[in-house]
Amino acid sequence: MKILFYGTKNYDEEFFEKLLPSFPGITIKFTEANIHEETASLAKGYEAICAFVNADLGTEIIEELHNQGVKLILMRCAGYNNVDLETAHKYGIRVLRVPGYSPEAVAEHAMALALTANRHTHKAYIKCRENNFALSGLMGVNFHGKTAGIIGTGKIGQAMARICRGFGMKVIAYDLFPNPNLDCVEYVSLDELLAQSDLISLHCPLTKETRHLINAETIEKMKDGVILVNTSRGGLIRTDDLIAGIREHKFFAVGLDVYEEETDFVFEDMSEMILPSSITQRLLSFPNVVMTSHQGFFTREALTNIAETTMENARAYMNGEELKNEVLS
Repeated sequence: MKILFYGTKNYDEEFFEKLLPSFPGITIKFTEANIHEETASLAKGYEAICAFVNADLGTEIIEELHNQGVKLILMRCAGYNNVDLETAHKYGIRVLRVPGYSPEAVAEHAMALALTANRHTHKAYIKCRENNFALSGLMGVNFHGKTAGIIGTGKIGQAMARICRGFGMKVIAYDLFPNPNLDCVEYVSLDELLAQSDLISLHCPLTKETRHLINAETIEKMKDGVILVNTSRGGLIRTDDLIAGIREHKFFAVGLDVYEEETDFVFEDMSEMILPSSITQRLLSFPNVVMTSHQGFFTREALTNIAETTMENARAYMNGEELKNEVLS
């Protein structure tokens, strides 16, 4: 089986090449180019392609992959909202993903963002480097005794709930499918969560129902001075409404690892370029906003798990075994 890996970085190659000897019969080739209309034709001669969360796997790309003979799409991530599943299924292309790699990695980053945004650690670091040891602009709030609202209690949301509980916070949660075994949270309605939470952390998938879950209406229902963190998908937040809320002083702080316009430049060095949109710059202009570049997953443990599960998915398909991680809808 030959697999073409799109949009790879040196760390992708490191972790996948380390595992390759354990998967005889599979050969892989890496290309730094991401998949889009112009690069889909590179898949000719490959039975499978492997893509990441920032790949464009819309209708036209899926059709081109079908024309090139691709039978399998391996997503080396949990999300698949960027894949046209209907077209893939029409052509008999199987789609496999990595449903869980290291929930603690993302949850820990979510808390790191919350702490950094709250205590202005990023600003304090810069000030100290410039021999400025004044405390002006650095005041935060205690998390102990406050209420954390977790939206989405899958594996990552559960890990975040336990972290918040460890900080001495009351933890409430909203999920369409509550987990009865998660004893450290109290499930409430979305409106109750918005109204009661001092810290809101998003951990739900991006679907038609959850797109722009955070918007002008839901922001209005939040407490004044709330801290909002998103390490899930940028599309969960309507960015213009978030910016309006920040300008109106609704938020004490905001921590974002994902954002709506990240697709074209996530994981890329754009420091020498002028970005085509001003949304990211507008967010970065606010003193109470902290942004990172979709790095919640970026730990050695998570990358190891991603590589292992992706290669196991490929082997299962090659050997005609049960596809436990297939995306069916």
